[in-house]
Amino acid sequence: MLETNKRILLSSPHMSGNEQKYIKEAFDTNWIAPLGPNVDQFEKDIATYAGTKGASVTSSGTAAIHLALDIIGVKQGDIVFCSSFTFIASANPALYLGAQVTFIDSEPETWNMSPLALERALHDAKKENNLPKAIVVVNLYGQPSKMDELLDIANAYGVPIVEDAAESLGAEYKNKKSGSFGKIGIYSFNGNKIITTSGGGALVSNDENILEKSRFLATQARDHAPHYQHSVVGYNYRMSNIVAGIGRAQLEVLDVRVNSRRAIFDTYYSELSTIQGIDFMPELKETKSNRWLTTLTINPDVIKLSPYEIMDKMNEVNIETRALWKPLHMQPLFKNSKFYKHQENEEAIADNLFTTGLCLPSGSNLKENEIDRVIRGLKKIVGSE
Repeated sequence: MLETNKRILLSSPHMSGNEQKYIKEAFDTNWIAPLGPNVDQFEKDIATYAGTKGASVTSSGTAAIHLALDIIGVKQGDIVFCSSFTFIASANPALYLGAQVTFIDSEPETWNMSPLALERALHDAKKENNLPKAIVVVNLYGQPSKMDELLDIANAYGVPIVEDAAESLGAEYKNKKSGSFGKIGIYSFNGNKIITTSGGGALVSNDENILEKSRFLATQARDHAPHYQHSVVGYNYRMSNIVAGIGRAQLEVLDVRVNSRRAIFDTYYSELSTIQGIDFMPELKETKSNRWLTTLTINPDVIKLSPYEIMDKMNEVNIETRALWKPLHMQPLFKNSKFYKHQENEEAIADNLFTTGLCLPSGSNLKENEIDRVIRGLKKIVGSE
């Protein structure tokens, strides 16, 4: 296959070149288990970067959310509120614990959880004497949510926020790092994220008791005893020392990766934003998105093509694009769950984003000629070239 026809991926791993140094240290010292110097240092480095008192690294971001909800005390029959416009991993851990999920719509300025919808949902829940045990707020595609408003509302009702920053590591809200606002914050290091450990995640908090409990639960909840003794249910969720070594090297270049993805977004924006019918994901004032993925919406009345038709045509020229997340309240798994719209008598924001949205290739290792191929390919498809 000619290089000019090489497939352009949505968001592929981008190694720094320093990963092997830490992996070699793990092998040389035989620290191969889910503990060791790389794990300890990676946790310190994440906490320092996030500006939190500590971090606990896990086997995945989903595992970190599961631990967070368990630590907060979510149990069978409880309710958890969650952003609807997100990947299912944000909500599945509530089901693991036997809880029900109520979904909250997005709002147009960040595409994240609507404070208006959250306020109505909490008001109704209080009237029913059935407030949620936790609220999972997702920072989508690298854009922080309206954290001040959401925290004010949640605190007024005494409900803790778990900040799902799986996609927003490196982003900032009012000069503070995304993930550091909730009672517990969550990061993901999946293969397609802005930095990766191939698989893995982290839980961050300013509450040292939460951090200690997360490590306890993540190592099968083994009691302090000279034998194997267990009083509560635990999990096998700790990150390995090898994987943590990859994470240490990746974290060293995180700010460089953020700058690269923001530059890619800027290039797409400068070339495509003037096309009538295309609108890019906004960036809220006083925030800095990491632009994990460049996302946009297509106005079908203007362009006369659906995102899926565009995806098919881009695939024909070997360019991977992707639809935006299908809202969780629309998923068969959650067909009986409650859902609160941004505006009660209007179309849900999340529904509209799903039917009109598209993700463009955004990996920090994209070459200029590849970005140009994406731009030219999209322009040709929508008839602007």
